[in-house]
Amino acid sequence: MLNDKKIVVVMPAYNAAKTLQQTYDALPHNVVDEVVLVDDHSKDETVELAHTIGINHVIVHDDNQGYGGNQKTCYNYALNLGADIVIMVHPDYQYTPKLCTAMASLIAEGTYECVLGSRILGTGALKGGMPLYKYVANRFLTMFQNIVLPYKLSEYHSGYRAFSKDLLNQLCLDKNDDDFIFDNQMLLQIIYKGFDIGEVTCPTVYMKDSSSISLRRSIQYGLGVIKTTVEYK
Repeated sequence: MLNDKKIVVVMPAYNAAKTLQQTYDALPHNVVDEVVLVDDHSKDETVELAHTIGINHVIVHDDNQGYGGNQKTCYNYALNLGADIVIMVHPDYQYTPKLCTAMASLIAEGTYECVLGSRILGTGALKGGMPLYKYVANRFLTMFQNIVLPYKLSEYHSGYRAFSKDLLNQLCLDKNDDDFIFDNQMLLQIIYKGFDIGEVTCPTVYMKDSSSISLRRSIQYGLGVIKTTVEYK
């Protein structure tokens, strides 16, 4: 808890058994009040491990609902727990959980309603092993959106995000896609609503066990970003 604000970390999980323990242990448990893991029908031992290491709330989808569908469950559950601040942490340890305190404090003090952990600020992305083609695509898509949208961010594609309760209650998340484009649609909704977005430099680690989408789905995501941006305009 910070400034009397209840902080809930949500983890959208799929086959995260190899990295879940490391991610959970790195959370600032002196600040985080509740941890929610939503398992999207994993084929490994993610659920069993989540219970073993003591995660407060473990929700299991009976079928795979997609990355966006998983987040919808995450945010709804966190709000029902009475969260004032919700932080999404991927359980693959690609983004360091140690930034949760810094991100939450910017919201708890009323500076921002949304805070992103940026891999692009500084040297985090390439230094941490981001594939070059993903880095180039990230920079191109971000440049395109910064030109078209009435906002400027270092990147629109980070999966490390913190939100205030008031912001989440004003978004129509159920209307968003259930796949990876959900992230970008959500950010554009936030910009459309006029909320300010903060960014903090985030060191990134791409390990062999980190989650990653295929080249084909990456292309689909890129085309979806362009389509979503045009729809916003």
